[in-house]
Amino acid sequence: MALKIAFFDSKEYDQNVFEKENKNFGFELFFYKEHLSLQSVSLAYGKDVVCIFVNDDCNAQVIRRLHDNGVRLIALRCAGFNNVDLQAAKGIMPVVHVPAYSPHAVAEYALTLMMALNRKVYRSWNRTREGNFTLNGLLGFDMYGKTAGIIGMGRIGKELAKILRGMGLTVLGYDIYPDEEFAAANGIEMTSLDSLYERSDIISLHCPLTADNQHMINSESIMKMKYGVMIINTGRGKLIKTEDLIDGLRSRQIGSVGLDVYEEEQAYFYEDRSNNMIDDDKLALLLMMPNVIVSSHQAFFTQEAVSNIAKTTLDNIIQHQNGEKLLNEVILK
Repeated sequence: MALKIAFFDSKEYDQNVFEKENKNFGFELFFYKEHLSLQSVSLAYGKDVVCIFVNDDCNAQVIRRLHDNGVRLIALRCAGFNNVDLQAAKGIMPVVHVPAYSPHAVAEYALTLMMALNRKVYRSWNRTREGNFTLNGLLGFDMYGKTAGIIGMGRIGKELAKILRGMGLTVLGYDIYPDEEFAAANGIEMTSLDSLYERSDIISLHCPLTADNQHMINSESIMKMKYGVMIINTGRGKLIKTEDLIDGLRSRQIGSVGLDVYEEEQAYFYEDRSNNMIDDDKLALLLMMPNVIVSSHQAFFTQEAVSNIAKTTLDNIIQHQNGEKLLNEVILK
């Protein structure tokens, strides 16, 4: 019998790309629009694997119910795994993820947010559609010669660093496991967080979310930054304490912000809420601010990336089915 996989929080593009890739595997796929939660976990009954995304809730209770329902593997179709209780999963079932689907996609999108914020492209586009061709309020700055700080120098951070170095920026990097060889070869200065905050004109977040760095961007760290700093987050929403970010924008300590992720995004991102009022006051306020761009967690969303996600996810599952070493298992440290 074919192995059965339950996909939660699935969209049309998930179904299209996984069904195409599954022609090489022959699994039986089941796609559910519901987020994985204690209320929806019964949909996994009789399935061998659950495949989840960034806004699914895989807590200890859900994991126990999954196991009782016959599930033997949790397969994340993303790199981050902060939504899975790894301690609860330990000894019950393995967790696998997709650590590198396309670092180019996310790095390029981070640059897109920087450029759009700096040159006010979104404001100009809205104006010219209404016949307003004035330049008032559209003044930007040369990125050449500025200093960018990258927090998290993994695959994505390294790609962004190379792009920004090619544009003539000084690049500062911070990582708890610094790759000094890469930094030396690419002209990147690895430094402390405090030094990065103090010296950077632009700060871009590319680290995974952990218990240690949740809300690392807060009132204390913001006050260490350059006045008028630009902050970009394509990592995880909870790296930033939203209310402190808003205070920083109000005081103009923060000059502009590009968010592809948001602290409480689960109720909104990947869904069409255009016919409903946004009842999250902080998100509504951010959307109103002229120096803030909020996009819908789409930095990863390229043809190459979604294809790589599907292939790697199904490779992870076949390794488990065949009793092979799980090359992309998430190990609790």
